[in-house]
Amino acid sequence: MGFGGAWRGWWTRRRAVLAGGLAAALLVGGGAVALAGQPPQVHREDRFLDVPDVAGSADTVRIDTSFFTAGGSGRRPAVLLAHGFGGSKEDLRPRAEELARDGYAVLTWSARGFGRSTGQIGLNQPEREVADVSRLVDWLAQRPEVQLDAPGDPKVGATGASYGGAVSLLAAGYDGRIDAIAPQITWFDLADALFPQGAQGSSAADGVFKKLWAGIFFTTGSSAAFGGSGSAAPAPGEASGQGPVGCGRFRAELCEMYNRVAAAGRPDADAVQLLERSSPAAVADRIKVPTLVVQGQQDSLFPLDQGDRIARAVAANGAPVAVDWFGAGHDGGQETSTRADARITAWFDHYLKGDGADTGPAFRVTRTGGVDSTGFQAVLRGADADAYPGLGGTAQRSVELAGGEQRFANPPGGAPPNISTLPGIGALSQLSAVGAGLSLDFPGQYASFDSPPLDTALDLTGAPTASVRVTADAPEAVLFAKLYDVAPDGEQTLPQQLVAPLRVTGADAPGGRTVRITLPAVEHRFPAGHRLRLVLAATDLAYASPAQAAAYTVSTDGPLTVPTVAELRTEAAPVPDRTWVLPLVAAALAALLVFARRRRDATPAPDPELAGVPLQITGLAKRYRGSADRYAVRDLSFRVETGQVLGLLGPNGAGKTTTLRMLMGLIRPDAGEVRVFGHAIRPGAPVLSRVGAFVEGAGFLPHLTGRANLESYWAATGRPAADAHFAEALEIAGLGEALERAVRTYSQGMRQRLAIAQAMLGLPDLLILDEPTNGLDPPQIREMREVMVRYAAAGRTVIVSSHLLAEVEQSCTHLVVMERGRLVVAGPTAEITGAGRQLLVSVEEGSGFEGGSLDAVLLDAVAGKLAELDGVASATAVDGGLLVTLDGLPASRLTAELVRLGVPVAGIGPQRRLEDAFLALIGGTA
Repeated sequence: MGFGGAWRGWWTRRRAVLAGGLAAALLVGGGAVALAGQPPQVHREDRFLDVPDVAGSADTVRIDTSFFTAGGSGRRPAVLLAHGFGGSKEDLRPRAEELARDGYAVLTWSARGFGRSTGQIGLNQPEREVADVSRLVDWLAQRPEVQLDAPGDPKVGATGASYGGAVSLLAAGYDGRIDAIAPQITWFDLADALFPQGAQGSSAADGVFKKLWAGIFFTTGSSAAFGGSGSAAPAPGEASGQGPVGCGRFRAELCEMYNRVAAAGRPDADAVQLLERSSPAAVADRIKVPTLVVQGQQDSLFPLDQGDRIARAVAANGAPVAVDWFGAGHDGGQETSTRADARITAWFDHYLKGDGADTGPAFRVTRTGGVDSTGFQAVLRGADADAYPGLGGTAQRSVELAGGEQRFANPPGGAPPNISTLPGIGALSQLSAVGAGLSLDFPGQYASFDSPPLDTALDLTGAPTASVRVTADAPEAVLFAKLYDVAPDGEQTLPQQLVAPLRVTGADAPGGRTVRITLPAVEHRFPAGHRLRLVLAATDLAYASPAQAAAYTVSTDGPLTVPTVAELRTEAAPVPDRTWVLPLVAAALAALLVFARRRRDATPAPDPELAGVPLQITGLAKRYRGSADRYAVRDLSFRVETGQVLGLLGPNGAGKTTTLRMLMGLIRPDAGEVRVFGHAIRPGAPVLSRVGAFVEGAGFLPHLTGRANLESYWAATGRPAADAHFAEALEIAGLGEALERAVRTYSQGMRQRLAIAQAMLGLPDLLILDEPTNGLDPPQIREMREVMVRYAAAGRTVIVSSHLLAEVEQSCTHLVVMERGRLVVAGPTAEITGAGRQLLVSVEEGSGFEGGSLDAVLLDAVAGKLAELDGVASATAVDGGLLVTLDGLPASRLTAELVRLGVPVAGIGPQRRLEDAFLALIGGTA
């Protein structure tokens, strides 16, 4: 499948899966009731129709068709359902059956060169594919199931997406028997779609070649003949792959045209004329039937301007028309086809059945309103108006742009190219709707012009315009115009990832040339405080750029004109199924959990004697499922007092994180208890409001700034903003201007500092930090050490778990060492390390006693004399000096003895050895 076929096929499969699941549920729960409510059975009739290759030709083409009916033998209106490029009739079966159950006779077929139909692809040539549709109408007129307006004239509508949408429009222009149409995500002028020109007053002959999409078109058509998906069987007497190499099932004139244009990198007059023959624009004055235009917002192949031209042409002919800007397209998107299908059915109900069905508003647009609470997808809302405003809106807002005259270059070969979109990659345009899309402009290849920050929000609905002056050192300049949304933190997003190419001829004239450009039509809200940024780039990945190097100078000539439609009424946000299904499931699970935990004791009463003790752990134990003989924590007891900085140490798997999680009420212990300020800890215990924690990393919303994340976190606590002490926390974070940037741009160290600041919001009485120095550089580690010491000195308590023993030794007043879930030792740091008893004596350099020139025998002799002194436990010669362990001898007396022995002392200080003590305590392994 390809393009419209693939787009519809994906949603069709999803709908089928959901329907299957629902049916299964009904059968299980409803029994005979479900069977009684089954929809009518659909009858399908498959056949090949032989049609002339062209009128009057003896050569024939076989068209593979399927005819669907359901429910009774009476006559009913018919619907022609056409597939997308690269697909076949098989893609449409679920939708055809749906329409049949709604009371229509539905005819699907595989177009020439696709599926099992023979012939060659002519891109909806009037004398071939369009003529085939008229012959299908002839066939419908002979069917007894089909309602007739007159003999040989069935009551019939036509619909389809992309390739199928274009043939629906063309059929309405060439065959007056078509009564209503609903084209979707399709073209009005194929030459203009593949060779767009964003400069007003120019034609497709001056357009810029949309090389990637054109390449996908012709690659898809070529693969059909060589065993690709949807490969067609050759017609009788026709060799597979007939025509030039690489043309596949394309007609030779189309293949030659593509090869010529792709090699030249720009269109010629013959190419434009050939594509215009396959365009509804060629018969625009003949399309006089009710038309529902469903055009995709996320569509870089056939953008909204193609649908706009369809709507204006039909309206000019006096026929009813409605426009629906659908939240998807050839680039993918999020909105399902279910809503569009329902509206198309209502359109046919009204104009084919004549039952007065509501066809919906004259203009509807799908709006994106941020991200839902799950963080998985954007929130979509419909907005409608009583009249279609066109791409110019019903009002315009002028936006001044600053930037002056700027010079940039087209690189030789047009590489590397800037990026606006990657054709068919729908995730990009979907992400752009929530501020996370992909766009890339290389320095030296573009000019940018910014507006001031907006005082109020600006809703763009339509195609903005601007005048620019372009000067080049070549006869013409090829530029790519795009309008970015720039947030206060400087992050820019490109709405729907769309760009408008323009070829400016005569740009080398003195003073250059001023042109009026039309930017891509989009629906987008620029929030207050954001800026608009007009970018003119020299290259774009999706388009052909000149191979010759060129220099461009551009400037704006007046403000940017932004169309708006104040008449649009935005509906309330739809409620996703999960918002009511998941709560029901959660409620059931909660009931089970409550029942299962009835055996648990109630929360013990607070202990007034421990009201001033930040933490007391008694007999704590935890064993995870599947580890019957392996405890994560076992019989753990220790106490932490106010003003202490406690280091929680242990090798990996010692149970440190499990202990901290039980302390926070995140998991329940199997035995023992944790009391914070005398209160027993349970999930959600009120006393936890006095605890700040950073355990196993913090989660942030990546599209929000650092400041906004902290503010959102605090707002969720429900406590007054004044209690947050933001200034102190932000000072601790030390992020400076980065606080105003989106968190997704942060390094690991920056995220770590923001997480610590979040833990300190509200200046909690007990602060718990798990590996707080991960990702920090040495100056930041030192600053964090000082922060913890000052924090505890202010009458609070800090518990820190870390693998950096040197940092723990310098910052922690007390230690708890664990191994295999058990307590090894707890107490003051100095007692555990032996600090103050073991001293390092260093000697002066150049004294004869310094490392390299020291007589080792002499140094050993000095150590031996010191060891004989009363109050000295041991003395050992080490590199650069002596290591002395005192056993009652004052340090001052040791200094005197060293001077008496003639040792040139450079310094004496405690030899901190937490690492040695730690390894000794845990048996030498970490």
